[in-house]
Amino acid sequence: HPKMERYFMTVREACQLIMQASWLVKGVMLLLLLASVASWVIIFRKRQVLNRAEKEADTFEEKFWSGTDLTAMHEAITAGHRKTDGMERIFESGFSEFLRMRQQARMGPTAMVEGAQRSMRIALTRETEELEHHLNFLATVGSTSPYISLFSTVWGMMTSFHQLQNVNQS
Repeated sequence: HPKMERYFMTVREACQLIMQASWLVKGVMLLLLLASVASWVIIFRKRQVLNRAEKEADTFEEKFWSGTDLTAMHEAITAGHRKTDGMERIFESGFSEFLRMRQQARMGPTAMVEGAQRSMRIALTRETEELEHHLNFLATVGSTSPYISLFSTVWGMMTSFHQLQNVNQS
């Protein structure tokens, strides 16, 4: 196929250009390649995590709003001795705090609800931090990669101009 031959010639020419590049340009290309691979790995993992979190949240919400006894639901969550996450962890945290404060019996209903809300806010913050893990890396790579590429381009142009200057003087 003529298109395939042209494609492989283009790949061959690109490989030759890379091999002829200076060590700085090769380093920049390697850095960008590694950042790209790491970014795609994070993106695909983050997609899996978010899809799983969404399914678990839907399942929990369905159980929660089904009218089931919240105490029985809490006992089922804590009896499993498994690591909870997502909405289940937020519920477990708030309900556990509510039960703890209710056992003390010195506080009014408003204080118990406020304590449960505080506990749930803390759990929500932790869950959010877990879901946002590695997003700073993606933001940094996304914002700095164009500048690193521009630097490499300018470096290549400067090298070309120096080589042209040497050719004209010969």
